[in-house]
Amino acid sequence: MRELHAWTFEQVLSYLEQPADTLILFHRSPDADAVGSAFALKQILSDLGSRAFCLCADEVPERLRFLLDGEQESVLPASLPEELEIERVIAVDSASPAQLGSLWELFGDRIDLCIDHHGSGEIYADHFIRPEAAATGEIMFDLVKQLATEERVEITDSLCTALYAAISSDTGCFRYSNVTPETHLRAAELLASGIDCADINHKLFSSKSMELLRAESAGISNLHLFADGRIAVVTFPYALKMALALQDEHLETLVEIARSLSGVQIAAAIRQPGAAGVFRASVRSSCSYDVSALCAQFGGGGHAKAAGCTITASDIDEAMNKLVDSIREDELI
Repeated sequence: MRELHAWTFEQVLSYLEQPADTLILFHRSPDADAVGSAFALKQILSDLGSRAFCLCADEVPERLRFLLDGEQESVLPASLPEELEIERVIAVDSASPAQLGSLWELFGDRIDLCIDHHGSGEIYADHFIRPEAAATGEIMFDLVKQLATEERVEITDSLCTALYAAISSDTGCFRYSNVTPETHLRAAELLASGIDCADINHKLFSSKSMELLRAESAGISNLHLFADGRIAVVTFPYALKMALALQDEHLETLVEIARSLSGVQIAAAIRQPGAAGVFRASVRSSCSYDVSALCAQFGGGGHAKAAGCTITASDIDEAMNKLVDSIREDELI
């Protein structure tokens, strides 16, 4: 097994400045931080003289496709250009091999560097991890700012949009406890570039398709409460997804339904992507409980207040009970 190392910011900069055909991986069920950070890195590398391509096990949801800015039609492995020689592989915003999904089997042993902000997970490559950053987009912002000072990177509207969306997304439009003064300062600099933050935030948080509204309506009907209402779990089995003709991208906001209920301290959404007994859980904390430690028990990870994992069970009720029982065993809620 190779020895893995933590890199400094300066080492990351030096590494990116080396021209190489680069594959950029980001986590499945991608959010705006993953997509925005990946495509911001693609532009950075392009300006530095490298060819790059962004890849994910799942397609970018329709509501986030504005972040691709016409750069790629798809991020699925089948879309990988034959002419890309893949001399370098970088993973962004991905805390564990499990989060990379099928990309881990394809490229796991070739990942040269992971750039991330998750404080917990599984170290799988040389890495630059900044847990105090509210989003991986903040790290990309700092890389861009340094390189722009040296006139190595061009500050474009698409780059600023990708960075702002990444930061806004992972902070819940700057509502979450991970927001720091530096988060606001970085966002302010991006706003000063002239991008339309109102439009970006509308696309991220307010604009919803009919499919998404159907999913949320069904999610409310599948809301389960435990511990006198302090734990709330939304379940969404595969059969329900099929009955409503939904895709996984339409189930992204289910955890917010559980989280929005008054009195809830730990919220979770558990969905079943396929017919097999594999369930994906998104967990949020509004108290001192560390959900990243909880998700680590199932091979996942994330932050103290927001994390995710994959649970194997015979059905979705068993998956829910496994998660809730683990929370109760900690005797903190």
